[in-house]
Amino acid sequence: MEIRRATREDGPAVVDLIRCLAEFERLPPPDDDAAGRLVRDAFERSPPRVDLWVADDGGRVVAYAACFESYSTFRALPTLFLEDLFVHPSARRRGVATRLLAELRDEAERRGCGRFEWFVLDWNEDAKALYRGVGAEIMPDWQLVRVDLRGRSTRPP
Repeated sequence: MEIRRATREDGPAVVDLIRCLAEFERLPPPDDDAAGRLVRDAFERSPPRVDLWVADDGGRVVAYAACFESYSTFRALPTLFLEDLFVHPSARRRGVATRLLAELRDEAERRGCGRFEWFVLDWNEDAKALYRGVGAEIMPDWQLVRVDLRGRSTRPP
């Protein structure tokens, strides 16, 4: 199993995994336009808007991670933010997620980040156990706040 940065050729496999993740989370999957934007943002922009990593099992992409940098004003350092981590069900319980997280933690250190952060769904107990197992702290006091600019959002009066 090789953990590596994704290449443009991995784009279709990553999109397929994103669609599997959407099914797992019971969310609408990205349509073809969104999939095209993702590939362009990851591989045609300089710098890329999103960094994609994959777990390659003998030429088959079985997992992906999507991350980007944000910034901590309190630490005055960048933060590596993990947007997605998904392992195909056929490749689970083989240490793939643990290896991806370790590689991304190393990447955060190489970049001089002060933090490596992500969200976890409150009902995903398996993921919470995995994250605790790699030394992550689940922050109970923080909640996601969102204004959806492409969906049904409400503007304040």
